[in-house]
Amino acid sequence: MVSEKMLALGKSPSKIRDLFEYGNRRKAEIGAENVFDYSIGNPSVEPPEKVREVILELLSTSDSVALHGYTSAQGDREVRQSICDYVNRTHGTSLTADHFYMTCGAAASLTISLRALCAEEGDEFLTFAPFFPEYRVFTESVGGSFDAVPCDPTDFQPDVEALRERLTPKTRGVLINSPNNPSGAVITAGTLTKLCDVLREKSEEFGHPIVLIADEPYRELVYGDVEVPYPMNYYDDTIVCYSYSKSLSLPGERIGYIAVSDRMKDERDVYFAICGAGRSLGYVCAPSLMQRVVSRCQGMTSDVSIYRKNRDILAGALTKYGFRVVQPDGAFYLFVEAMEPSAEAFAERAKEYELLLVPSDSFGLPGFVRISYCVSTEMIERSLPAFEKLAKSYQK
Repeated sequence: MVSEKMLALGKSPSKIRDLFEYGNRRKAEIGAENVFDYSIGNPSVEPPEKVREVILELLSTSDSVALHGYTSAQGDREVRQSICDYVNRTHGTSLTADHFYMTCGAAASLTISLRALCAEEGDEFLTFAPFFPEYRVFTESVGGSFDAVPCDPTDFQPDVEALRERLTPKTRGVLINSPNNPSGAVITAGTLTKLCDVLREKSEEFGHPIVLIADEPYRELVYGDVEVPYPMNYYDDTIVCYSYSKSLSLPGERIGYIAVSDRMKDERDVYFAICGAGRSLGYVCAPSLMQRVVSRCQGMTSDVSIYRKNRDILAGALTKYGFRVVQPDGAFYLFVEAMEPSAEAFAERAKEYELLLVPSDSFGLPGFVRISYCVSTEMIERSLPAFEKLAKSYQK
């Protein structure tokens, strides 16, 4: 009657979503103020005021039929040109509007890109652990195989030599995510240079390009003077998957894009494969209103200083209580080592103190929990005694 694979996915939601729903039930039982929900990466900072202004202006002055009508399948051309101009100006690239495909957020960007590159059943796509768990779902849903190689557990930089050993002629793409979900680590220019050198070496050896797929919804969420290298400037065969969910605090609006490097081998064919994959998956004509909104809000971000404040409060307190915390340079997650071998058991014990922490097994690196600090600063401060009690329960 139905696909067994899809049935299994539907009955077994991601650990993140499952914990999020548990939190909702728990809040209904004992009150939201008594639950410390660090489960989901749902931005807690308001969008820039410009977003609201543009929405109101468009709704009050535009032709409503055109505003809410279909755009071109790959997105409105003026929107794509606006985004293209910004990317070229910011990163020194030489893209055109016809290197961009508007999407319903990063999930659609990734799924379309993977579908476009997966030429044969079982084509291989690799990433680095820890990784966003849905990468596996997206890859396997388009017929690819998925695997991960480790990062250095002290700083979560990709292990480039481990990647070199793992690449095979079946490898079609390598997925990177910087700043990273769940670790908050930013891949340095030095690491990215080494990684791209390996991809060039192996592409030549195998006789076909290994595409670098850069998942970049957190690009603007960095702290201090940390810089996020732009992958297209390091490697020709690059696809960038971008979302405005985090930078503009618009996760529910589902708007983003795919950018195909103009220096990629057979770049026109790759772009048309992107268009074909979008068509086959039904991901055409991203939300018309939001396309126009983001095109006029290029370069803006929500107030990142709030996330930095949250990070500093939480990381400082957890370190004081005895947790091992690798200070993140970006995104809004702490990846904290569990105080026992099983992250699942640790997360279950945390629930006793109404702390909702995501165990790391599905992220490909056991022994940690992810803490999403895109929550109110006030909630973080109220939760600190619970974290201290959790730590002391192990010290006993």
